[in-house]
Amino acid sequence: MPPAKKKSEDDKKAKPAKKAKPKKSVSKPKKDMSDKTAAELAETASSDSSTKKKDEKKIEAPIASIRIRLSAFDHVVLDEATTKIIDTAERSGAVIHGPIPLPTKIRKFTVNRSTFVHKDARDQFEMRTHRRLIDLTETTFKTIESLQNLSLPSGVDIEIKMG
Repeated sequence: MPPAKKKSEDDKKAKPAKKAKPKKSVSKPKKDMSDKTAAELAETASSDSSTKKKDEKKIEAPIASIRIRLSAFDHVVLDEATTKIIDTAERSGAVIHGPIPLPTKIRKFTVNRSTFVHKDARDQFEMRTHRRLIDLTETTFKTIESLQNLSLPSGVDIEIKMG
């Protein structure tokens, strides 16, 4: 195949240029800010504030769901924390699913009583981690704010997932 020839600048100039048709434009007299009436100024100001209102509505839009996982070594303290969370969520108008008890994790430790001589003498210890799951649906910004201001008993670990 023969190589493609590049067009030189002379070839480009040789072609007759197409004549552009003149556009018919109707010019409108431009208004100055002083020519605008008070009603027009108020209308433009209200259109600016309407966009602000739309932004505010986005903030107040409900969040799909919140999943709260609680865990503690003491089940009594854990149940107190769940009741506090449920009460505050009900006051803010969220739909609550739970508390769902999750399986308790048991970690067992076996320790020799003496240093190394008596292998038969051992102690066993265990740590029980109790867990609960709470799902909140149809939540609003008010729900999140009230949950953040909530004071829970110490010894309770909280994981919050929004989505």
